[in-house]
Amino acid sequence: MSADLKTELELTGGGDPGSAAVQPVLNSAVKPAIADSYETATQRKIWYGLIVTGHGTAAFDAWTTRRAVGGGYAVEGDPLQRPFANSGAIYATTQVAPVIMDYVGRYMMRSSHPWMRKVWWVPQSASAAVSLSAGVHNYGVVP
Repeated sequence: MSADLKTELELTGGGDPGSAAVQPVLNSAVKPAIADSYETATQRKIWYGLIVTGHGTAAFDAWTTRRAVGGGYAVEGDPLQRPFANSGAIYATTQVAPVIMDYVGRYMMRSSHPWMRKVWWVPQSASAAVSLSAGVHNYGVVP
């Protein structure tokens, strides 16, 4: 055995060439295959708050719509909601749009595009605003 090989084996801790300790190729951390989310804890809390707000205002809209249509004071203007306006199913059908906006908002919040991450809250907020304004209008229709 040569002196150079013997010195190398002693430095690596191996007694013979077959049992030499495996040394890492890189001494730096490995980048994960999946990129981290851009979502923060504060954004997640706001997102959950917008979920509650959006679904609450949709339920308010459904209640006032059913009250106005059932009392004969109004007619449902949305042709897709019209078949459900006189039944309890309107509570479920009005929740479809907020669910879609929740997923759109979460997608935008976690997007790699900076402009989307700045306006991720707009879809949920707009949905809640539309439901609230419709509910307030319907509430005012019934004496």
